[in-house]
Amino acid sequence: MPRPSRNTDALLLQAGRELFPERGVHGLSVRMVAEHAGVNLGMFHYHFRSKQVFVQALLQELYDEMFAKLELAASGLAPVDALRGALNVLGRFARDNARLLRRLLADAMAQEPLALEFLRANMPRHVGVLLGLVQAGQHSGVLRNLAPPQAIAFLAGSVAAPLVIGGGLRERGVLPASVTGRFMQAVATDAAIAERVDCALAGLAAPPARRAKASR
Repeated sequence: MPRPSRNTDALLLQAGRELFPERGVHGLSVRMVAEHAGVNLGMFHYHFRSKQVFVQALLQELYDEMFAKLELAASGLAPVDALRGALNVLGRFARDNARLLRRLLADAMAQEPLALEFLRANMPRHVGVLLGLVQAGQHSGVLRNLAPPQAIAFLAGSVAAPLVIGGGLRERGVLPASVTGRFMQAVATDAAIAERVDCALAGLAAPPARRAKASR
């Protein structure tokens, strides 16, 4: 029996990333993924056994790639600088995977078990990192004493929401493509994401009097 190619699982996962934004959990089929990857159906079952295992692996691989970058960006820095690095990673991830994330959230809202299971297992990981950094910044007197969940909501709305929501409006034809196209071009570059991160952190900065008191 010939040895399976080591690249076959990678081809299947890449096909899944390309198909998932359009199909979601329910619409994705084993045969569809295998055909899109140009892989024999038997090789799909060899590597993943079932659609459930495949979708779990697909989503987990994508998330773990992002989380590794987030941890690297947030390590060894002062709290606010670490928070800045983490937010830039999350902003670029939201931009690069906006369609997939919208589909994942839609599946979760439709009570799709695999989507719910994935979000319940992983959202606390990056949210926990952000909460820890916000609380460290508050403790050091650099960030204002806003309730940490409120601070996270403010940061997410500033950094990632335009990328996820803006593209969704364009896909659904809510706004003219000419308008949403210019909008996305203006907000989706690395520089634009970094600028929003800086603005968001400036909005959370502690009043000067509190920062001076904390530095004594």
